[in-house]
Amino acid sequence: MAGLLLGGCGTQTAASEAGGGGETKGPCAGGAAGAGGERDGVRVVGMVERAGARESASPSGRAGQPPGVSVTADSLPGVGTSAGPCVVQYDVTNPGSEPFTYTITFSLMDEQGRAMSTVEETVASVGAGKTVRRILDHGGYPADGALDAGRVRILDVERVPSDEAPAPAGTCPASGLRLTADQGDAAMGLRVVGLHLENCGDRTYSLEGYPVLQLLDAEHQPVDGVEILRGTEGIPMAGGDGEAPRPVTLRPGEAAVSGLAWRNTTEFGEAVTVPYVRVRAEAGSAPVMVAPHLDLGTTGELGVRAWRKDESGSGAGRPDA
Repeated sequence: MAGLLLGGCGTQTAASEAGGGGETKGPCAGGAAGAGGERDGVRVVGMVERAGARESASPSGRAGQPPGVSVTADSLPGVGTSAGPCVVQYDVTNPGSEPFTYTITFSLMDEQGRAMSTVEETVASVGAGKTVRRILDHGGYPADGALDAGRVRILDVERVPSDEAPAPAGTCPASGLRLTADQGDAAMGLRVVGLHLENCGDRTYSLEGYPVLQLLDAEHQPVDGVEILRGTEGIPMAGGDGEAPRPVTLRPGEAAVSGLAWRNTTEFGEAVTVPYVRVRAEAGSAPVMVAPHLDLGTTGELGVRAWRKDESGSGAGRPDA
């Protein structure tokens, strides 16, 4: 199954604030959303004419270009570009009392209902009580451009307070430290998720010890009954850290790594799942909320590794100015 990851905040329509009833008119009428098109405040609305579609068909080449709208797309290997005039649009509604940043995973289906590709989009800073509209115009459409809203499924919706959202690639928070979690790895019941701390600022930063964690449920409320272990020696098959925590000094452009390790063994009792984790690089640091989806089973334990210097050279380093 092909995959596509979109960074940033998604492609914005000319009218980003949803309104007007969301009716689709003109050449893109029809294509209503199907089952799986609504989840956790995200709703596939239907089809809309792609920005620039009339431009390509007009003699002047620019007749259909709305002012101030720029649309770009990267092709997905093995899948055609969005050559058709219509694209899928969706709404994101924040019912909360503070701004939230949403990360949405869509599945694009073929005519037989088989998954063709997956797309992840981030919609940043949706205001309290607000609805915003975005479009899927990303190059993941079939070769004939015939994808319609009925073939889009919402697989997952993650939402975190905007002031705790991980900084996007290429940006640097005011603290000068960019904290993120990777996609993790799983084998034989063992789960491991890496935590990455990049010094994207302009001064040297030092720390020692372990990240500070708070486990949260789907409503961002604390999860009780899970013991957070310093080190991973107590997690079967995870292996030990091998040494005590040591001071770590990060010059600008350098990074440190930590990690979470657990087993999803389920025996007697109720299995525990932790969708979100609030992470601080150390006590007193600004919190960052990540969504590792910890399926802890009935083990009641989560191991966390001490920070160590990332010697792999894979850190993103400082963003471009």
